[in-house]
Amino acid sequence: MLYWAFMFFIIAVIAAIFGFGGIASAAAGVAQILFWVFLVAFAVSLVVGLVRGRKTNL
Repeated sequence: MLYWAFMFFIIAVIAAIFGFGGIASAAAGVAQILFWVFLVAFAVSLVVGLVRGRKTNL
C-alpha cells in the first residue's frame, strides 16, 4: 500500500511540474489517504504483535 502512496505522490509531482493543477491535487489527495491508511494498518499490526507476543511450546 505504501507503494501506491508513493506512486500517486510521484504522479502528483510530475503533474504539478507540468501545471495540471486538478490532476496534481487529486493524486496528492489519494497519496495522502493511502499513506494514512498504511500508517493505521502498521500501528494496528504492531499493537496486535505486541499483545500476542511469542509463544513457545517447550
